[in-house]
Amino acid sequence: MRVLVTAPRSELGRVVARARGGDQGRGAPVVINLALQEPNTLLHDGRAWWRDPAVHIIASTRRVLAAARRDRAAFLVHASYAFLQGAEGGGRVGQRMAPIVEAAREAERMVLDSATPACVVRLGYLYGPEWRDLRAYRTAFRLGRPYWAGPRRNLQHLLFSEDAAKALVTAAQRRSSGRVTYATDGTPTSFADFMDDFARLVGRSRPLHLPGASRLLVRAVVREPHMEMVEMRATGPATPRLPGWRPRVTDHREGLAEIIAAWELAR
Repeated sequence: MRVLVTAPRSELGRVVARARGGDQGRGAPVVINLALQEPNTLLHDGRAWWRDPAVHIIASTRRVLAAARRDRAAFLVHASYAFLQGAEGGGRVGQRMAPIVEAAREAERMVLDSATPACVVRLGYLYGPEWRDLRAYRTAFRLGRPYWAGPRRNLQHLLFSEDAAKALVTAAQRRSSGRVTYATDGTPTSFADFMDDFARLVGRSRPLHLPGASRLLVRAVVREPHMEMVEMRATGPATPRLPGWRPRVTDHREGLAEIIAAWELAR
């Protein structure tokens, strides 16, 4: 199978490149579209969303579809967002996230209605040893800085980077055209619990949270889309799950421990 990956130099792109191995064979390629995945994590404090994200999402998807037609791609795997599950299930969507949600859903429709056979895989919020923003959180916690945690009762779907890559490669191999499926770790958790557990692993036993009353004051550091992302919640299981794939890391604490171990080995 010949595989082409969009955004190959992104954090997820490098993991997918390792998972797929070298190009195997010739002929029409299978495209794995990661162009929309850079903001699909709770680790960037809202900075990774583009200046006009809804316009960017649609324009980027059009470019990918045009390239797939030009290259006569055999199949397209479009990586989308598992947070759409909560929005479609009646969860609260903030003013800044609402156009992102609508554009992401429109992008999925564009992909599935295109001339290229395709599927959509909605990925949970990504994290892994490759994420620079997670290293930045480590430094911040060691300096005793607080962070915007969001409501502890609001659970979100997460996904370890290695499992995300394997899910996308599995979708490329199976080529189940016309389907929207999910790849998450199956154990939703709140951003507050996720980051508190990480803080304890890097030596901060009592991580500090920014109070909700400081919302207007901290916007220069923590942008509104991030605040709205941690306020969005999963409203049910992320189903249907991608056929033929199961996550190896099913608990964020296991994944965070692996990350710390990987960083230690790389020192």
